Amino acid sequence: MKAVRIYLLFHVIMTTSVLVNTVNPFERMFGFFQKFWKKVYNPQESCDSTWISFKAEGLKDDLENKLFGQHIAANVILNTVTGFMSNNNPQKPLVLSLHGRSGTGKNFAARLIAENIYSQGMDSKFVHIFTADHHFRYLSEIETYKAQLHQQIKHNVTNCARSMFIFDEMEKMDPGLIDTIKPYLEHYNKLDGVSYRKAIFIFLGNAGGASITQTTLDFWKEGRDRKEIKLWDLELNLSVSAFNENGGLKHSSLINKHLVDFFIPFLPLEYSHVVQCVLAEMKAQGLQPDHNVAEKVAKELVYIPKTERIFSTQGCKTTVNRIYYI
Repeated sequence: MKAVRIYLLFHVIMTTSVLVNTVNPFERMFGFFQKFWKKVYNPQESCDSTWISFKAEGLKDDLENKLFGQHIAANVILNTVTGFMSNNNPQKPLVLSLHGRSGTGKNFAARLIAENIYSQGMDSKFVHIFTADHHFRYLSEIETYKAQLHQQIKHNVTNCARSMFIFDEMEKMDPGLIDTIKPYLEHYNKLDGVSYRKAIFIFLGNAGGASITQTTLDFWKEGRDRKEIKLWDLELNLSVSAFNENGGLKHSSLINKHLVDFFIPFLPLEYSHVVQCVLAEMKAQGLQPDHNVAEKVAKELVYIPKTERIFSTQGCKTTVNRIYYI
């Protein structure tokens, strides 16, 4: 009963404010309470602003303070996602292809995007993840997978225009599988009465990882700061690698038809970035960040090239459990 009285009190205050046409400093607070009570009395996640609300500043802060060593990716993701989510009438879905070695932050970046769009983050029923080993395991079933994928995307976008689809392990997917969703990535206003223009598609893969590492190494050998590396230094090579290397985008019409908006490189991580990852993970787990522990974890990893030992072969992927080993 007390909760009901509180809700009625806020409802009266908000209604009165509207009737007298006043602008008060508590407007944002009232908006918060409105959404809060909607979730309390209607806890089922729905496709509206109560559950889907883009936080540009939140994404900016997360990319700056949680995604280490990825200045190109952070900048491209922030600008493209912000622009896309601010547009109520985009011309096509947002399609991003994230490339780099394992452990460099591709999955983590996708998670940050989801967490700043959906109240439930990656647990939202509007975020759909497909992995090669789990969803598309058997080559003999490829035609079935194509039909299922086609239907799943149509069904989910029909239910919520602001749906997100993440395809992980693109390098393991059969060439042609992703091409089945090509019509959904085009500039069509509607297909069979459904508009796909507000959806987001994110591809994660290792294609082009070697060229990214080599370019970063070349900058290091020349004594140049890695932050001098620009998107245009890598993007063309990434699209060529994705088109030619084995994987889901090999000889894909998505590339030929320029339906991928950005090929985003994730640079190999150096020792200092691994230390940052460990400190951030300790904080996230409620531990007191300890620089000595972080350095011990970082020193135990394998680095390449063998002589220079600059880049972690595993990125930050195995640092979580190593915290407890030290």
